[in-house]
Amino acid sequence: MAEEDASLKEQQARARRMRGPKNRFAGGEKAKDFKGTLRKLLGALSAELPKLILALVLAVISVIFGVVGPKILGQATNEVFLGVAAKAQGTGGIDFAAIARILLFLLAIYCLSSAAQAIQGWLMTGISQRTVFRFRRQIAEKIAKVPLSYFDGEGISKGDALSRMTNDVDTLSQTLNNGLVQLVTSLTQVIGVAVMMVSISLPLAGVTFLTLPLAALVLFVLIRYSQRYFKAQQAQLGAVNGKIEEDFSGQVVIQSFNQTDRAIAEFEKENDALFDSAWKSQFLSGLMQPLMGLVGNLGYVGVVVVGVGLAVQGAIQPGDIQSFIQYVRNFTQPLTQLASVSNTLQQMAACAERIFEFLDAPEEEETAKADPATGEIEHLGTAQGKVDFDHISFGYLPGKTIIHDFTADVPAGKTVAIVGPTGAGKTTLMKLLLRFYDVDGGSLSVDGHDVRDILRKDLRGNFAMVLQDSWLFQGTIRENIRFGRLDATDEEVEAAARYAHCEHFIKTLPGGYDFELNEGATNISQGQRQLLTIARAVLADRPILILDEATSNVDTRTEWRIQRAMDKLMAGRTSFVIAHRLSTIRDADKILVLEDGDVVESGTHEELLAKQGVYAELYQSQFDRMA
Repeated sequence: MAEEDASLKEQQARARRMRGPKNRFAGGEKAKDFKGTLRKLLGALSAELPKLILALVLAVISVIFGVVGPKILGQATNEVFLGVAAKAQGTGGIDFAAIARILLFLLAIYCLSSAAQAIQGWLMTGISQRTVFRFRRQIAEKIAKVPLSYFDGEGISKGDALSRMTNDVDTLSQTLNNGLVQLVTSLTQVIGVAVMMVSISLPLAGVTFLTLPLAALVLFVLIRYSQRYFKAQQAQLGAVNGKIEEDFSGQVVIQSFNQTDRAIAEFEKENDALFDSAWKSQFLSGLMQPLMGLVGNLGYVGVVVVGVGLAVQGAIQPGDIQSFIQYVRNFTQPLTQLASVSNTLQQMAACAERIFEFLDAPEEEETAKADPATGEIEHLGTAQGKVDFDHISFGYLPGKTIIHDFTADVPAGKTVAIVGPTGAGKTTLMKLLLRFYDVDGGSLSVDGHDVRDILRKDLRGNFAMVLQDSWLFQGTIRENIRFGRLDATDEEVEAAARYAHCEHFIKTLPGGYDFELNEGATNISQGQRQLLTIARAVLADRPILILDEATSNVDTRTEWRIQRAMDKLMAGRTSFVIAHRLSTIRDADKILVLEDGDVVESGTHEELLAKQGVYAELYQSQFDRMA
């Protein structure tokens, strides 16, 4: 709407203070209810559960085959050593056939491991993408169901809802695809490698296991200290992005007031803070790999020393030492992965919690009245346009009433102008009429039907709106006008454009009606955007119109044209006109003057001027300013 009422602004500000400066997921943030969120996530994955189990089983099989490989390779090495020793003693030679059988079996094992891993990856990709597809669809459907008050301050901001649909869902997709599989494979690999090492040599396994406390200490210290910097990095990244967006959108003002140096200095301050936190977080996390490599090398050296002694004593074969050394290399890697997986799962749970929090938000309650005889919902159909405000009262916050006792009867086909100072309740009345909010007291009816007894979709199907803040989406001009009535023909779209005086500028654009508007429609002027929204309302052809400063963004000559077109458009329709320029509402059938949510004056333009009251004062003040 053109303006927000004072109490709504207060409500929004209060909600922002409660939410804090950032309400976005920061890296490392933990879910408030980790177990409960995981239960909900498993419920959301119920349709994918058989495929998920199969994918995890295949991941385990792939790891088991991979773990068995080094021991089989060690058998081939033992055959070579035994053959060389036998040849040296003159009792035989190398059994190449046996070696070939071992190597072919090893090749089959590795092929099966790769095949299982490939199928598991294919399954998990499908599971994660189908899951996030459903989440995006559910969030998009939810946006249309939650009450407007949820975005006006009671719940979350529209930007935060968008963040949940994009950032959180994408993060959930990535962690779901990789995190669960990595957790299972890392655990399997740690257990499998440990079993294989014990089966080869218990003394060598003991030497390796002695490095576990040192590895755990390294991981604990690095994760503890790097986590705080990761959080700071994400928070500071949000601040830098916000500063860039702010400077980008306000570049005209910044340069006009010669504040470029100040803007750069402020950005540098935020950027320096981001550099500091990012450097520390990346440095500490980067230490994990070399330090864990050092721990692994310590175990490797210990295994070599002890292994040589055992080999000299004949307690272990050279091929077994070779296999064991490979296992030592593969033992510390999954430990590092397990440490990172714990953070990944926390991240996944935090994202899922934010998604479920929005999906669990209260929806608009439909209080449509059913016919006692048939049990069917009462339908308004195409309204005649009679609107009655009967002693209504309303406030955005409990105990803070905006509209106190508003009463007005609007006959069908008449034009009612609503004027008054900012915060008087003009826009609030329109929100009540469209059931974005329901009245606290009294009743509001259309054609004798209380709006609370009518389905919102049925009610809103009788309204067309033209707002000061024109909304156009990325697409062609034809598509944007047709948004008013999707089944309209091209001829009807073009007729509406001519009616709203759009055609003269549309034909100057490349492609005409097929000219592509960019995001925000910034490739046409603000006045042209206004004209297109008027054409959209013309095409909609609804019995009730809401015009909220509909001509505020056009020049005087175009305003005159639009006013004439609006006069024709409003003929035979009930029209509510919110206007600051009082010269545009002289011909209204009734003018309501609001102050603090109450009607202080009503009548025609001439009647109100004759009263020499509030309206006359407002009207005269505009001419004084012009003079």
